[in-house]
Amino acid sequence: MSTLKTGIASYESMKARTLAIAGGRYKPAEDDPSVWFASVESFAKVLSERNRELLGLIAREKPASLTELAALSGRNKSNLSRTLKTMSQYGLVELKRGHRGAVTPRVRFDRVRLDLALTSASRRAA
Repeated sequence: MSTLKTGIASYESMKARTLAIAGGRYKPAEDDPSVWFASVESFAKVLSERNRELLGLIAREKPASLTELAALSGRNKSNLSRTLKTMSQYGLVELKRGHRGAVTPRVRFDRVRLDLALTSASRRAA
């Protein structure tokens, strides 16, 4: 597996960045984040200790369905579904429809790197 590169940026900053890329005024560096969170809090919520444990369980056990994952994790299937959908939106997991419509979760990365600007000068450069 590989490392998911993430960053923190406001909606306005991401919109400006996307428009600059589309307009050819900015070319992202190879090591730029590919996934962006709106805040440190949203990053921390999605990658909480409990959710990281869930990712580890999925990677280790490779459950064939959400039902199997619910049994392995002791978590409610509907809560798992919501959590995994959010993780999927950030590229952390892949959800594949399998046999008889069963959803199979797969972890896409074994590491996450966070690029976080600490000063306003750093934020403007990003």
